Amino acid sequence: METSLAGKLLVATPELGDDLFSRSVVFMLQHDEETAEGVVLNKPLDAPVDDVLPGWQEGASEPRRIFQGGPVQLDSAIGLAGLPGDVEPPPGLKRLFGAVALVDLDTPQEIVWPQVSALRIFAGYSGWSADQLADEQARGGWYVVDAEVGDVFDRDPATLWRRVLRRQPGPVGWVSTYPVDPALN
Repeated sequence: METSLAGKLLVATPELGDDLFSRSVVFMLQHDEETAEGVVLNKPLDAPVDDVLPGWQEGASEPRRIFQGGPVQLDSAIGLAGLPGDVEPPPGLKRLFGAVALVDLDTPQEIVWPQVSALRIFAGYSGWSADQLADEQARGGWYVVDAEVGDVFDRDPATLWRRVLRRQPGPVGWVSTYPVDPALN
């Protein structure tokens, strides 16, 4: 494996026709020789956070919904938080990349909320073997781009795919105008 994709975004290309991953933006949490794992940033579910994690609704970032992190382990939850600065994280938070931290969801909310600038809860995650992801990339299924902290906690997930692509240089940026159904173009 040449370079880890951890901390990067996988942005689905129009060639990726899978329903869940169609126009998805995946924030990569881990990537090594054996596995790749991340969470889909732009697929909110029609379920308030309190339906899954009672008491966490108040501190969740807009749109204050549970997000479908992927098709793996949908009965589990992953919490990501914005953790400003570069100081040692408080109990219950583990800094992952820059200002993005993993939240131990067993930590009392009163400890977490004062420390974070944003909070997003995901049901499940997206996972691949490293070879499987490399194969999907080689077939043109994913663009790999740099992530911005705002991507993880974006308030308008319906337009995130288009906006992430639009900020890319050259032909990748042009894909942001690709129609949902090219036959209607």
